[in-house]
Amino acid sequence: MHYETLLTRYSDIPVKEMILQFGFKGLYKNGKIRIEKRLNDTEKGCILAEEIGHHFKTVGNILNQTNLNNIKQEKIARQWAYDVLIPLSSLIDAYNNGCTNRFEVAEFLDVTEEFLQEALDRYIEKYGDSICCGNMTIRLNPLDILMSK
Repeated sequence: MHYETLLTRYSDIPVKEMILQFGFKGLYKNGKIRIEKRLNDTEKGCILAEEIGHHFKTVGNILNQTNLNNIKQEKIARQWAYDVLIPLSSLIDAYNNGCTNRFEVAEFLDVTEEFLQEALDRYIEKYGDSICCGNMTIRLNPLDILMSK
């Protein structure tokens, strides 16, 4: 899903591109999202999805990532982003469109390779190394799609 598509779909959430300090790529506060403007659109899309996840799923200031509750809230927002940008069915779509490696899958899904890997790691946490999806088996580690027998 492209950055512009997210902006359109969630147009009720104000988003402003700006230069962010302290290495932040995105911030969510008081119903508004700030995105680092020097990122490319693929990176912006991944960051925006996570910040929208914060809008819908988290509360309060969770910048202190040494606090267990804040870590949990961050994970919830990221899971929301993974579910929106990389649902399991999209891995099968990538396979059906000839993608044979992580780079091609990331490019097909318009996400960064880092975001794809984080999503795969989260899905492995959640489902284990593989999961059945319809008549296909998605092997998450290493990434591969197989026809179920």
